[in-house]
This record gives sequence, structure tokens and C-alpha cells, in this order.
Amino acid sequence: MIKLIVYLRQCVSRLWKKVKAISKAAFLPAFVYSLKVSPLIEKVSDHKDFKKLLRTRNNILVLYSKSAAAAESSLRLLSSVAQEVKGRGTISWIDCGDTESRKLCKKMKVNPNSKEKGVELLHYKDGAFHTEYNRAVTLKSMVAFLKDPEGAPLWEEDPEAKDVVHIDSEKILYNRLNRVVGILLTQFLFLSGCGVCKRMMPSYQQAATELKGKYVLAGMNVYSAEFERIKEEYNVRGYPTICYFEKGKFLFHFENYGATAADIAEWLKNPQAPQPQAPEIPWSDEENVVYHLTDDDFDKFIKDHSSVLVMFHAPWCGHCKKMKPEYEKAAEFLHVASDSPGVLAAVDATVNKALAERYHISGFPTLKYFKDGEEKYTLPHLRTKKKIIDWLLNPEAPPPPEPAWEEKQTSVIHLAEEDFRESLKKKKHTLVMFYAPWCPHCKNAIPHFTTAAEVFKEDRKIAYAAVDCAKEQNHDLCKQEGVDGYPTFNYYNYGKFVEKYSGERGESGFTTFMRTLRERDHERVGKKKDEL
Repeated sequence: MIKLIVYLRQCVSRLWKKVKAISKAAFLPAFVYSLKVSPLIEKVSDHKDFKKLLRTRNNILVLYSKSAAAAESSLRLLSSVAQEVKGRGTISWIDCGDTESRKLCKKMKVNPNSKEKGVELLHYKDGAFHTEYNRAVTLKSMVAFLKDPEGAPLWEEDPEAKDVVHIDSEKILYNRLNRVVGILLTQFLFLSGCGVCKRMMPSYQQAATELKGKYVLAGMNVYSAEFERIKEEYNVRGYPTICYFEKGKFLFHFENYGATAADIAEWLKNPQAPQPQAPEIPWSDEENVVYHLTDDDFDKFIKDHSSVLVMFHAPWCGHCKKMKPEYEKAAEFLHVASDSPGVLAAVDATVNKALAERYHISGFPTLKYFKDGEEKYTLPHLRTKKKIIDWLLNPEAPPPPEPAWEEKQTSVIHLAEEDFRESLKKKKHTLVMFYAPWCPHCKNAIPHFTTAAEVFKEDRKIAYAAVDCAKEQNHDLCKQEGVDGYPTFNYYNYGKFVEKYSGERGESGFTTFMRTLRERDHERVGKKKDEL
């Protein structure tokens, strides 16, 4: 008997749900049935159902409408968006016009009646309100947003870029090339991480506007794998790569990445292929009295000379180039001295890698002193002719070097190219200092940056990180992140570059910047708790 009663109750419950569904549908306007609304769009009217949706989905775009009629055009677009982001994002619809949903809208403090079109789009991330959707209401922009809610808007969403021709596909590119009779300059971009691209965009946009009607300036993001054929065809090896076309034919690259709009306009009057740069003459091939040693002859030379000062250098090193004249003057003085206290030698550490590895050369220039065939001292303080000669006349152990920043126990995370991305993805807010150990401005900022890191060491969502750009293994990383001077401070959100920090370089500046970000986080969480 009891089993029969339970069974009957279940039947009644299922029947009641069907009746409710039919009664709700009966009051929907007829046009809603004709809409091609994707079944992927989840219509919600009950507060408990909405709370469950927030708990179980971490990337939701919600359409609030004052009525079903007001939602019509948005639902058509969102049906396509839902299909594109299937498995990565959720689209939900709340019609604030019906009785039950009106209560939910009131609880969420959303009033689409106040909006011009009677609809409002809000985004929820990880169970909490994230942001109002205020980007372009297009399929491409909305899909891009849901695939990366923290990412930067598409370039074409920038009103300043309205005169740049934005190309989305390989087919459109080739159609453009075939139709344009004049000149087409195309910029291939990866906007998410390319600092050089971002710095050049304003000039490129301005040029597109000023040259409209004369030349076509276009943009295309070819970072994804689907564009491998294009990258191969036009030799796209880095970003930006700017290609020049005439009558649909690719001729050569434009490589002045520091160009202004006026520079671009002037170049287009008489386009020329980039001139090959004359190779820099190696220091060892120049006339000087410094002994240039290699992996092959180093050991014999050190044994044959009782007192040798060796400068380990790199061709690209600016400080090496600055020191080179002083080093040569000191070598000339020692060369003609009747009682010379030693000789000066040099090693190109980028060519003679065995020596660089043996003597643990990690920065340039590095000076090492050898006495009677054995390494005796490393001398970071000898940079002028006078200091070099004075020290050789009275060789003494240098003062003990201060431990490198990364060797000290601090709350700053020291990163290299191999762990940079993965480490940043684990933190919501990361301020990264790109520096060089020899840089005076870096030395001034390091104590303040370190203290700021200590302030937030208990906050698991925050990190202060540093990258030593003087290390060879980090050169590509620093270039990729748009580092063109030291120190450079970049802010990242879960590994995504957001902006360059340009505030004060004291403890107050670094802590205020991060504290402001965390206060915004807490305000959002608090707001959603109140609403739920």
C-alpha cells in the first residue's frame, strides 16, 4: 500500500510539472515559437534555479529583457553565439516581463526597463557577477568575449580603428588582394601579448584614417593555427609583421615599428624593401691590443701569462660597448709600459660557450682575474681605464658581492622564460618587474617592490614577480613582453597581459595599485552576495 501511495505521488508530481510548463508556454507570444532560439540558451525564471546555474557554470552571459518581444533580436544573435561557445560558455535568458521572473530580476537588482532597447547583458564568472557586457554586440565580439572574458577587446572594436580594414579569414584576405588595384598594407597582429603591436596601433590607425581613399591599411590576427599557410606564404615569423602588396602581389615587408602616421604616409609615396643592415664587425677583428681568446687557445694563454684580466662580453651588450674604449685604453697603456703589471684579454661568451659555461658567466660584462694560470677574483667594479690600471698595480680581493636579488629570501617570485606563463596563470593579479641587475633605476625600485610583496604575501590571489632580462635565456621573453627599458612593470590577470604600470615606483605606489584591484574584487563578491 505504501509503495502504491509513493508511486501515485510521483505520477501526480510529474503531471503537475507538465501542466505548469504548458500553462507557461500558453502565455508566450506567438512570435517566440517562430524564433530560431537555440536549445543551448537556458531560460531561467526561478531564483533557486539561477543560483544553481551560477554554482555549476563558471562562464555565463545572461540576457535580461523587459519582455519577450524586446529580447527577440538579441535571442537570434545569442543563438549563434551559444553554438560557437558550446562547452566553453553558457548563455541564459531571464524575461523580467513575466510574473515569476520579475521577482528574480528584482532580487538581482536588474531593471532592463531603464535601458534604451529594453535588454541588459551581464556576465557572471566563477559564481559571481563579473562585468556588464559593453563591447560590440556582434557575433565575433561576443564569441571572443566568452572565450576570454578577461581579454582585451578586438582591435576592430576600437572606434579609432574604424578606417582599418579588419580581415577575419583567409578567403576574405585573398578576395581583398584580388579586388584592390592600388596598394594594400596589411598588419598581422597578435594583440593579446604583443607589446610592439600595441605601441604601433595608434600610428597605424591614424595613418589608415589620413590615407583613406588613397591606400588601404588592413589588420588581421593570424596567431591561431588555422592561419599557418598564410604565415608561411608571407614569412610571418613574429608580431607585428607588416606586408606590402601591389595589385594583389606581395612585394616586401615594412619594418619600421617605431613609425608615426607621417612616417607610414611618407614611406607609401615611394615603397622600398628594407635595406639589409651591414653586419657589425666583431671586436676581435678590429685593430686593438686586447688579446681576444677562444675556447681553443684560452688555457695556453692563461698559463703563458702570469697576470691576466679577462673581459667576458657579448656583441649585443650595451654596457660592454660602453666599457670597450676604456678597456682598450687600459690595454694600450699596459702594452707600452716598461714594467707592465699584467695584460688584458677578452672572450666573446656568445661564441665561446664552453668558456662561458666553465666560468659561470650569466651577465655582461664580467671581469675575471687570473694569476699564474688560476682564476682568482671576479671584479664587477672595474669599468674605467684608471680603475683597471690602479687595481692591477695592487691586486686585492674585491669586497664580497652582495647576494643577487633572486638569492635573497623575499616574497617576490623570480621567473624565467620556461615557467613564466604557467606561474602567472595561477594568480589573479600579478605585477611583474622586468629588470637588469646593473640598472640604477632598478636598484632603486627593488627594495620598494620587495616590501610591497611582503605586504600581500598572505593573499593567494596576488603575486609580485621579477624577470632578470640580463640573462640570455630571458632575452626573447623580455622582447615579447614589450620591454624596451629598465625597469618595466607589467600587470597580468591570470597570465593575460592587461596594462603597463606607470605609477610611482615606491612602496606606496606598488601597494596602492594592488590594493585597488583587490578592493574591486571584494566589492563584486559583496554585491553578488547581497543579490543572492
